Amino acid sequence: MQTPLTMDDRLFSRWQEMLEERIGISIPDERRSFLVTSLGQRMSEVGCRSYEQYMQMLQDGPLGAVEWELLVDHLTVHETRFYRDGAALRLLEEQFFRFLGRDDESRANVDIWSVGCATGEEPYSLAIALDDYLLAQGLENYFSVTATDISRASLATARQGIYHRNRLRNLPVKLLRRYFLPYDLDHYRLSKTIRDRVCFTLMNLIDAGDAALGKMDIIFCQNVLIYFKRERRLEIANSLVEHLRPGGLLILGAGELVNWRHERLVQIPDEDVVAFRRLPEEGTA
Repeated sequence: MQTPLTMDDRLFSRWQEMLEERIGISIPDERRSFLVTSLGQRMSEVGCRSYEQYMQMLQDGPLGAVEWELLVDHLTVHETRFYRDGAALRLLEEQFFRFLGRDDESRANVDIWSVGCATGEEPYSLAIALDDYLLAQGLENYFSVTATDISRASLATARQGIYHRNRLRNLPVKLLRRYFLPYDLDHYRLSKTIRDRVCFTLMNLIDAGDAALGKMDIIFCQNVLIYFKRERRLEIANSLVEHLRPGGLLILGAGELVNWRHERLVQIPDEDVVAFRRLPEEGTA
């Protein structure tokens, strides 16, 4: 396909409706060129000559389901790196890590959920940060990280735990030496100790309310809600609260859900991080 096909308003609306209905992703009018480019790439690869033909392919049984996953990979951004949000990791230490081991009621097990984990840099960063803190304090709390994403290809990459050195440029040298081994001239592989702490699972975020994940101590949901309309963002955020233990932390991306409030949460004052703590259940201290 030498040049992109034109997409009129009617056809663009059909694609908007189909994407939102099937996977919840919202493509605003100003991103029409992005959609045209993304569709054009996949259509060229599979040999489709029209948007209608490709739309029909996406609805064609098992083959269509596989193609949906590949298209979603084109429509979502997976570029990230280790320790990308140092301010959020700092807040976790101040508001959660430092309370571990203080008394008999301190959580022996810590459960973390990385929402929209992409290729794994975020959940692995959370695991490294907590493991490093526990080692420094001589604590033996058990922890696990559940990492979910809609892209099967990204999850496959994450499970390998192999990353280009550019993805590690924010990582402190001591952590690079402790948790990574050289894989080749340009790549490192994460230690099995950390890889074994993270479970990667395929999940569409619009199904978060029905996810059988149990209660979490920390939920990270950054740079994910941007793909949805505000009404859907509110639904997702409210469903995340249901997965949060009393005293647990919910961390959202800045600007993704402005002026949101929830009766079971209190916002943590912080200039750099949008974070909330779940309140105790009624009748408990």
